[in-house]
Amino acid sequence: MTESIPTLVTGLADRLKGALHDELPAAVELRRRLHAAPDPSGAEGPTRDLVLAELAGHPADLVAGTGALVRIGGPGPAVGVRAELDALAVTERTGVPWASTRVGCMHACGHDVHLAALVALCRAVAATPGAQPLVAVLQPREETYPSGARDIAASPLLRAHQLTSIIGAHVQPTLPRGEVAATPGTVNAAADEFILTVRGHGGHAAYPHLTSDPVLALAHVIIGLQHIVSRNVDPISSAVLGVSTLRAGSASNVVPDQAVAGGTVRAMNEATREQVHTQLADVADLLARAHGCTAEVTITRGEPVLHNDSRLATRAGAELAGLGLTPSRPMLSFGADDFSYLSTALPGLMMFVGVDTGERSRLHGADFLPPDEAVTDVALAMLAGYLAAAEAE
Repeated sequence: MTESIPTLVTGLADRLKGALHDELPAAVELRRRLHAAPDPSGAEGPTRDLVLAELAGHPADLVAGTGALVRIGGPGPAVGVRAELDALAVTERTGVPWASTRVGCMHACGHDVHLAALVALCRAVAATPGAQPLVAVLQPREETYPSGARDIAASPLLRAHQLTSIIGAHVQPTLPRGEVAATPGTVNAAADEFILTVRGHGGHAAYPHLTSDPVLALAHVIIGLQHIVSRNVDPISSAVLGVSTLRAGSASNVVPDQAVAGGTVRAMNEATREQVHTQLADVADLLARAHGCTAEVTITRGEPVLHNDSRLATRAGAELAGLGLTPSRPMLSFGADDFSYLSTALPGLMMFVGVDTGERSRLHGADFLPPDEAVTDVALAMLAGYLAAAEAE
């Protein structure tokens, strides 16, 4: 059951919704300008400055290199709402007149939609007397390490702005348009990367008995790794361990000295995450030694588990219905989002917003293109989260 919405908050929601709809035409135009001029991770300064120009007159603090926090409203406790600044290293194939003008860089994950929606919400809050102060979190480096959200979460600016909670919304093509998932509890996995190096003794491929073949050893290690999740992890505590890159040798008649694999570890809780890390190293070591080789595993820890605050999720579900959106079924994903750093530092809520992309349905695909209507739906979802957080005060 969803919670009832107090009359005061309902009235505020109506006024904010009206103000938000007044901002949507400009937000759609802004989305197209952002889409046409994407910036890669770590070089988002021009995108940030474009957004700051749209929010001129509101105080801004630079953070995390190319990011910014923009305060809408007066002093005191505030609700944070996050949108990502960076694009992906993808060459666009949509063919729209406002396609990326930068070869090899594209907003293929909807960050242009998120930014435009957040600007519309900021302007609506600024135009609505009595609205809770809002801090727009313009985050760099969502798509790469080191995470921009991690740096923002560690910044004293969050405390300086008295953020009480953090809200995010992300387009999701697997949900129908008009549906929004505001799921309590864990919704995204922790995500880590690993490099596995097997070292042996190379030599002539015609004399394998005089070598310790790291390619063969690595092949057995990779097969062995597939049993960690299926035979050692509790099926209730899901995990993924995948090998996605391989590098070994440069000539067909030479056994190399080493072979290298890379991949990902994902888990829905910290205990399982640590278990898989430990067993990955153990399996690699034992199987490599069984073939006369050694193994070294280097793990780069990425995003923590993304956990939605239950109270925020429940209240946002009630607000969504009042704003004309449909709360969807619970949605969990082994995808990762560095919003989790922010929602670890503060009570947080990440919502997934359904978009109708037709055949252009692959996040990170060169033809991914949410329709302009997605700006409306994301803005309304952000408004629902903002209202839920304001009500929690």
